[in-house]
Amino acid sequence: MSDQAVLHVKGRVLVGPEDVRDELWVVGGRVSYDRPAGVRDIRTVEGWALPGLVDAHCHVGLGPHGPVDTATAEKQALTDREAGTLLIRDAGSPSDTRWVDDREDLPKIIRAGRHIARTRRYIRNFAHEIEPEDLVAHVAQEARRGDGWVKLVGDWIDRDLGDLAPSWPRDAVEAAIAEAHRLGARVTAHCFAENSLQDLVEAGIDCIEHATGLTDDLIPLFAERGVAIVPTLVNIATFPQLAAGGESKFPQWSAHMRRLHEHRYDTVRSAYDAGIPVYVGTDAGGSLAHGLVAGEVAELVTAGIPPVDALAATSWAARAWLGRPGLEEGAPADLVVYESDPRADVRVLASPRRVVLNGQVVE
Repeated sequence: MSDQAVLHVKGRVLVGPEDVRDELWVVGGRVSYDRPAGVRDIRTVEGWALPGLVDAHCHVGLGPHGPVDTATAEKQALTDREAGTLLIRDAGSPSDTRWVDDREDLPKIIRAGRHIARTRRYIRNFAHEIEPEDLVAHVAQEARRGDGWVKLVGDWIDRDLGDLAPSWPRDAVEAAIAEAHRLGARVTAHCFAENSLQDLVEAGIDCIEHATGLTDDLIPLFAERGVAIVPTLVNIATFPQLAAGGESKFPQWSAHMRRLHEHRYDTVRSAYDAGIPVYVGTDAGGSLAHGLVAGEVAELVTAGIPPVDALAATSWAARAWLGRPGLEEGAPADLVVYESDPRADVRVLASPRRVVLNGQVVE
């Protein structure tokens, strides 16, 4: 598109769940609600427009065995873009993906640095594997490397116990989270089980990933502290398969994983009902495919979250939480256009009509 070219998006523009406008203009790659004067080169796109979708738990640059090459990372990012995901919170990656920032045709990434895990208590080649006395230093390092987030592995299987167990003692996470906050970063943690959550929340954590262990007695604490959750239900769907694979060696862990899976929808709905912020994340990367954002929104609806709120969890609300604009005047023109109203049926998210990134129609 030339500097003089203008994109006209008409139909219904969902600036917010109730703020619906008839059209917007893209001028110089940015959103405008004023018709530009004296422009002849105009391309028109029609449909229902949403801010570019958010995947708040995604791993660009990560594969099943650790970091991947640039070509593979590019393919991952393009797959997310094709699904309408234009803003990613990369919740831990061993790869340096800063080169993506120079590509106007790839989704914008908010990085959490590399995962920080306990020694031999996470997937090999994914994380910094350290002991508690080194946690503060590594959190400070990743806070400086990231884009305002740090990712901890809050629990994992303890092979001696044969079940999930917390990774860190309370004093270590308190000091580490305080250091991250001092440096201006928020902290999130991978947590499957119940027994790491209270210490992390009381230590000041900002978000919990997966949160399958969230129990009725912990929900008020999360709500009081405003701790968000990113349930990654499309990933939790793999728990029965994981449990079957570990049955012979770790039967207690396998049974635990099945229970967490069985209660997943009730857990998410109870969190939502209590006012806990819930956001969309797929856990793409590692062993899970990219481009699953529509499926995750549908899973939130299956869990009992109203469709408009599930939609907000990947659009208006998610962008506000991450400090990025939606379709406000002057914002970068990152948007997705659909055939019909996604508020009425979130399944339409699976079939974008057009994807516009930095003002360019890319799909």
